[in-house]
Order: sequence, then C-alpha cells, then structure tokens
Amino acid sequence: METADCFICRKHRGEIHVAGGCIYEDDYVYVGHIGSSGSAVYMGYVMVDLKRHVAGYGDMTEDEASAVGSVLNRIGKALKETEGAEHVYSFVQGDAFPHFHVHLIPRYPGTPEEYWHPTSIRGYEAAYGTANEVEALCVRLKEVLYHEAG
Repeated sequence: METADCFICRKHRGEIHVAGGCIYEDDYVYVGHIGSSGSAVYMGYVMVDLKRHVAGYGDMTEDEASAVGSVLNRIGKALKETEGAEHVYSFVQGDAFPHFHVHLIPRYPGTPEEYWHPTSIRGYEAAYGTANEVEALCVRLKEVLYHEAG
C-alpha cells in the first residue's frame, strides 16, 4: 500500500524525478539512481526499492524478498561490467524513510583505502559526475538489465 507522503512512494508514482529515471522495474522492485540536491552526484549510486510500502526485513513476502535479492545481484554485476566497479557496497538503513530500500554504491579502481567503506565512499569526489553523466550511466545499466530479462 502506497502512502501519500512517503518519498519513495512518490518517486514510484513519478512525482519526484531523479536523474536517469527508472533503471529497472518489475512487479516487486523499482531501481533508480540516487538523486542529488547539488550539481554533482556519486556515479552508480543506485537504490533498489520494494514497490510495496513496508518498513523492512521481516515485512516482505517471499516473492518480494526473492525479487530484491535477484535484482541486487544483477545490478552489482551490471555495475562491474559497464562501469568497471571493483566492489559494490550494499546496505539498508531505513531511518529516514520507513519504506524498504537498499543502497548499492560501487567502488572504482584507484579509490584510496580511506574511502573503502559504505559510509565513507561518498567522500571520494573523483567518482562524482553530472546529471548528464548519470543519465548515460543509467542507459548502460538499463541495456544490461533488460537484455538479461528479455
């Protein structure tokens, strides 16, 4: 069930635009690049959202949990293939928005070790790009994901 004021539900309804739009969706999940209030954004920082409005682990159906796990693996593979990521961090917080979503953040070759952690990787400014670069990255990810699904 969607809620009127949930940021993630609003994004799924198209009320909030993020660069690259929807990268992938099926009956259970919605995948999009994270947005930014600034002029630059960390390249490849992807959010995998459950479409149904539930808070977190233990609230999903088995089909939803299976779909989340499958798409997380597929996105990780696509980030490695298309963007050259050497590692992909994943984490769930759920404090800001009580709508289940998973953060995926790639680490690129040459990233200094002091940034090798999901809470510090976003401090590595060399991995930031413009909205146009994010759009192009999302097109590459879409091509891989829909090719695999199709």
